[in-house]
Amino acid sequence: MQSSIDGLRRSEPVAWVNAQVRRLPVWAVYLLGALPAAWIVWLTLTGGLGVDPVKEIEHRLGKLGLQFLLGGLAVTPLRAWAGVNLLRFRRALGLLAFWYVLAHLFAWVTIDMGLLWGQMGRDILKRPYITIGMAALVLLLPLAVTSNSWSIRRLGPRWRQLHRLVYVAAALGAIHFIMLVRTWQPEPLLYLAGILALLALRLGPPKR
Repeated sequence: MQSSIDGLRRSEPVAWVNAQVRRLPVWAVYLLGALPAAWIVWLTLTGGLGVDPVKEIEHRLGKLGLQFLLGGLAVTPLRAWAGVNLLRFRRALGLLAFWYVLAHLFAWVTIDMGLLWGQMGRDILKRPYITIGMAALVLLLPLAVTSNSWSIRRLGPRWRQLHRLVYVAAALGAIHFIMLVRTWQPEPLLYLAGILALLALRLGPPKR
């Protein structure tokens, strides 16, 4: 009896969090997710990106893509281990991640490489960190295209199998970040560790 009461007490904060989450509309997640992009635009216009604004824009957009990927990957473990249900926001987090990764690529193609397609092609083939980053984007593309209710109904069980590629794409993105900085800095290693930890939690959820 006492254990049941203790369980109810522990579930009360979770129930309160889930109740607040249900009040938040999905469009608000998209709006909040767009604020970092607006901040980058503001810093660009006001000269707040340091001595190499082009590289800073690329790095900020890439990191935001990884951060939203981590947020989307955390939804299922949070539900399984903590009881916090954010499933209704997973699609928004995934799409925001994709658009930031795409913006990261767009910044590289336009303001960094100046639309020099031949040079970009050679860099993709010769520079492993660029090759890995492009592979991550290619994996994310079908996931973004099928992130809709029609695709879920059309693909059936294959939809879940397809969307498991997000772990591979996220890991490749973290490896791209590690290789980009060229030194063993803690930040990119933490992204990779976070992705692997979320994968481990996904593979071994607690029985509830």
